[in-house]
Amino acid sequence: MSYRVAMDIGGTFTDVVRYDEQTGEVTAAKAPTTPHDLAEGVFAALGQVVDDPARISFFVHGTTQGLNALLQRAGARVLLLATEGAGDVYQIARGNRERMFDLRYRKPAPLVPRRDVTEIGGRLDWRGDELVPLDEEAVRRAARRAREEGFEAVAVCLLFSYANPAHELRAGEILAAELGEGTLVVLSHEVAREWREYERTSSAVLEAYTGPVVRRYLARVEQRFAERGLAVPVHVMQSSGGLVNAAHATRRPLQTLLSGPVGGTMGGVAAARLLGRSHVICVDMGGTSFDVSLVVDGRPDVSPEARIEGHPVLMPVVNLHTVGAGGGSVARTEAGALRVGPESAGAVPGPACYGRGGTRPTVTDANLVLGRIDPASFAGGRLRLDPGAARAAVRKLAGELDLDPVRLAEGVCDVANAKMAQAIRTLTVEHGIEPRAFTLLAFGGAGAMHAAFIARELGISEVVIPPFPGAFSAWGMLEADVRRDLTQPYFRSQDDLDGTHMSQNFETLEAEALDALAGQGVPPDRRGTRHAVDMRYEGQDYTLTVPLRDAAEPAEPGFLATVAARYADAHTARYGHATPEAPVEFVMLRTTGLGSFPRTTAPAPAAPRPAPAAVREVIFDGVAHAAPVLRRDGLDGELAGPAVIVEDTATTVVPPGCLVTADARGFLLLKVNP
Repeated sequence: MSYRVAMDIGGTFTDVVRYDEQTGEVTAAKAPTTPHDLAEGVFAALGQVVDDPARISFFVHGTTQGLNALLQRAGARVLLLATEGAGDVYQIARGNRERMFDLRYRKPAPLVPRRDVTEIGGRLDWRGDELVPLDEEAVRRAARRAREEGFEAVAVCLLFSYANPAHELRAGEILAAELGEGTLVVLSHEVAREWREYERTSSAVLEAYTGPVVRRYLARVEQRFAERGLAVPVHVMQSSGGLVNAAHATRRPLQTLLSGPVGGTMGGVAAARLLGRSHVICVDMGGTSFDVSLVVDGRPDVSPEARIEGHPVLMPVVNLHTVGAGGGSVARTEAGALRVGPESAGAVPGPACYGRGGTRPTVTDANLVLGRIDPASFAGGRLRLDPGAARAAVRKLAGELDLDPVRLAEGVCDVANAKMAQAIRTLTVEHGIEPRAFTLLAFGGAGAMHAAFIARELGISEVVIPPFPGAFSAWGMLEADVRRDLTQPYFRSQDDLDGTHMSQNFETLEAEALDALAGQGVPPDRRGTRHAVDMRYEGQDYTLTVPLRDAAEPAEPGFLATVAARYADAHTARYGHATPEAPVEFVMLRTTGLGSFPRTTAPAPAAPRPAPAAVREVIFDGVAHAAPVLRRDGLDGELAGPAVIVEDTATTVVPPGCLVTADARGFLLLKVNP
């Protein structure tokens, strides 16, 4: 008997899911997160689902260690080495103004101040040919400064290193010899072998800034496993939605920056496959934030670059949009109007109904006033809510706005729902995607409570609530593939294109990707690759990524016309128009190596246990309804709303006019009326 275990380490709780490879049974649990030592919380959670740790055959987890260090500006002190004469690239950044009408807009402060940028002699041209040799003595002086002043990391970003990394590699050798293993050395071409000097510099700096924190955390986890005599390899979720082992994550820590939130997206990919849905909107509503991501044609929506806290990053990232809307979001007045979030009451003191000293009304308090939460079964009965405290907090705010408390409670929920619906439009409507063509998959502690209302506002007809919605992101990690992403600059106009040469380059990337998967322990029969090329019209600055069938396709007759037509389709989908007669350019080759593990079965539902449901007054649209309150495992057949369905990790609210059923895999399917 062996277990596959996944863990999602959040700010308040650490969620863990255990999959029994013999019986197919899935078990979920939670344990308090231990910020002083996250490894302690990891093993406390493991103890709830695993009786014998020696039975663990596979372990994967998501961590927000790097992201938290960035958000809190608590990363490492970084020394940046730049090409002589280009030391201001990182400080100047880009001249575009991202928020045109925000008079208070300021660029994000650089993570490395100008005084910590050292210029290094040596120069390559745009082709990668050497113009001036590397000044090795300047690199040694920089190493001495890093050692004497206590820098934890050194980032090296030299001009045109994406075309020829020789200077960066030599600088890395010198720094490693001078500084030893105690200082992290980051070479920009290893982080992102792509053009655009500022973006590549930003990526290298981010890895250097967050890397020491991530490395220390991973070392502690592996040490704790070793202390317990466990030989199981530790895997980490990447921002791209793929897995890598801890050894690779230690070398390339930047790739773990968003590893926690994307687990839910990969769970969405698995749910889409199990349910036969090709387009899914994944929404994760917790206590503080609301995260949105997409599954399109059965695949996660992944972008080759992203901006994180205003800093550009050249690496594949699942497209996530986050807003401050969760169960703990605080309601308040502003200029005589009602506002909800982004401020959160957090875990302490939390919503007023928690009884921990909170006095301001939150979304959770509003739901409790409306009868949509069972105070006795919240969080599996581990936390009994105080309806009186919730009513008092809501009543106080209602007095400020001269509103009835019940109307205000509905207003709080309506504002939060509108905010979350707008977050979904940001990833769909604003990109030419029709949300009504998607199924809404809702998870997180509060997602199922608001899902039907959000779907109604967007015109979505179907909502799916997965088993264990509060631990769904952890289950999604068990469904992810090992993933390695490789790039190669390839600047060619369509007149200069040699399809055979492009194909040979893809074959080289493919061999490298397959070797990388072998190094991750993926068996040969479970390795595969995908290929794509970045293209643009002549004269354009930015590119779109166009997928290819395989590495040999560029060598086939008619390839140019085929790929140009695909680019035109992608341009139309992204921007609403295309210019098919315009010449195109090729900029970057991309190869993704994917190593699959045996898929888990869907979480097995418990047999229905019909039981008399309690009836409680629940308010919808200002009208009180007598709604049944029943356990999720007691749902048998189709149930018409209004109803409230409770379980250990979430509460599902079914408004009037909606229908809910539980399918054979344990998913709740809601049919939402317009």
